[in-house]
Amino acid sequence: MSESPKKYKSKWRHHYRMVVLNDDTFEERFSLKLTRLNVFVMTVVSAVILIGLTTLFIAFTPVREFIPGYSGIDNRPQTMALLRETDSLKSQLAINEQQYDRIQMVLSGNITSEEYERIDSIARVETAASADFSISREDSLLREEVAREDRYNVLEGATARTNFVFYTPVKGSISNGFNVKERHYAVDVTAPVSTPIKAAAPGTVIFSGWAAQTGYTILLEHSNGLITVYKHCETLNKEQNDQVLAGEVIASVGNTGELTNGPHLHFELWSNGYPLDPTNFINFE
Repeated sequence: MSESPKKYKSKWRHHYRMVVLNDDTFEERFSLKLTRLNVFVMTVVSAVILIGLTTLFIAFTPVREFIPGYSGIDNRPQTMALLRETDSLKSQLAINEQQYDRIQMVLSGNITSEEYERIDSIARVETAASADFSISREDSLLREEVAREDRYNVLEGATARTNFVFYTPVKGSISNGFNVKERHYAVDVTAPVSTPIKAAAPGTVIFSGWAAQTGYTILLEHSNGLITVYKHCETLNKEQNDQVLAGEVIASVGNTGELTNGPHLHFELWSNGYPLDPTNFINFE
């Protein structure tokens, strides 16, 4: 049976005495008259005061710096500067990765299937024209012309925005020309050993070193996404990050590397990741 409301209230207001006695003499030292309601109210008030004081202590003293996740006003400019620097580093890292991939592709001579299909469009058009389809000769010639224009318009747009003319890296006879079908994206120019090799255009050295298959190799990056490659050199006269001028000697003809059959310069011309026939822009003989 539940208690009546009056009896319940009387319990909260019933008086109790808290007495402090001397343990030896039993002399009363201190006494306090309390009720359950008094104890409850004092406990709640004390808790609120304690929480308030703790909050003020943390908010207005250096202790707040030790709270995980707290970012003080004084640290906000530094935090924003770090965030901007992080974004800048991410952007620079992405650019460096793209440049590294491009250098790797140029050094290895490998390109993606999409790029190869675009470069190899002439061969595919010629194959289709020779097949037994009911396509007129004029239609085949038109397709071939469109493919040729698509093949070279990459460099045309780049060279049109530049104010330099390609300089002949080395004079000699071409022993192996640019051949898309054989994936030989270069021209091999035979010349005596130690013949000076000159930069085809002004630019920056992005690679200068040794490769097992191509021997001493040097890569120059020019404006508008152009890259020239010089392989099988005997010596290298420039180091990475060096600035070079058009016609400046950067290396000498050699016979280094595994993929060589005599002294020659293996010269490549790339535009935004696409290999191009150097003989369309440079006279080697």
